[in-house]
Amino acid sequence: MTGIVIKSTGSWYEVKNENDKIVICRIRGKFRIKGIKTTNPVAVGDLVDYQIEPHKDMGVIVKIHPRKNYILRRSINLSKQYHILAANIDQVFVTVTIAQPETSLSFIDRILVTAEAYHIPAVILINKIDLIKNDKLLIEKKNNLIKTYQNIGYQVVELSAETRENIAFLKNLMRDKTSMFTGHSGVGKSSLINAVDPQLNIKTATISKTHLQGKHTTTFAQLHDLSFGGHIIDTPGIRGFGIVDMEPEEIDSYFPEIFRLKADCKFNNCQHINEPGCAVKPAVKAEKIALSRYKSYLQILEEAKDDGDNPYRSKKM
Repeated sequence: MTGIVIKSTGSWYEVKNENDKIVICRIRGKFRIKGIKTTNPVAVGDLVDYQIEPHKDMGVIVKIHPRKNYILRRSINLSKQYHILAANIDQVFVTVTIAQPETSLSFIDRILVTAEAYHIPAVILINKIDLIKNDKLLIEKKNNLIKTYQNIGYQVVELSAETRENIAFLKNLMRDKTSMFTGHSGVGKSSLINAVDPQLNIKTATISKTHLQGKHTTTFAQLHDLSFGGHIIDTPGIRGFGIVDMEPEEIDSYFPEIFRLKADCKFNNCQHINEPGCAVKPAVKAEKIALSRYKSYLQILEEAKDDGDNPYRSKKM
């Protein structure tokens, strides 16, 4: 039987088959994908073949179909291994907030770089705009964020799950596609999904008043069918996003505004640090490239260099 993995708890997988029946499955032994070392060899969104175990209602996954794409992050406790957040995605929604909690620009950049590396279109969603409408400083922060990423070419959508502002627009973006939501805990991913499709009724929680951080309401990545067509993958809130599986010389290709200028550099292998004839550093000085983006580039470049001895580095799809 063939089905799609709709939930992964690490040891057990919920697989929805062609008859819309959900079967609890496990994997047998060391099930590894060729060329990649991960903590979860099977991910939400994977198309798999499974066999029903004799005299049981459970199944065993025996094959993973080739993936269109997947999105990775560094495992929290195992620095040399990866965790696949989801597979076979049409688009990723990077959900951010200006306040309660505030999303760092470096966090946004890390997700965008990963999406670029795995050829997944990304859209930035600024949620909770109803909370900042009377605060000039926060409005300025929001406008600067929008300007930074729109100038690069990313779509940025302002919305509010609370007031339903632009929810219809978001729903239209999601129609008939498999979309992944990711972001810090507390940015309102689950609330947005509920606003788009109230039938899902995903559990939500309030922000901690002490630390102004979100509480984890989504424990495991899970795929939901949308009533208007398509699927949504809701992922657990994450506080950090470790970059993995990238060579230092390719990092600039995942920053579109840097990639557009790299051909004008004097040297083909220019890393845009201190090389003579670099076209990127003058653009940063002239504010044609945002300083925050350039800083993110340097940080990720350094991480990629440090990760060069990783024996589990894989080849991107």
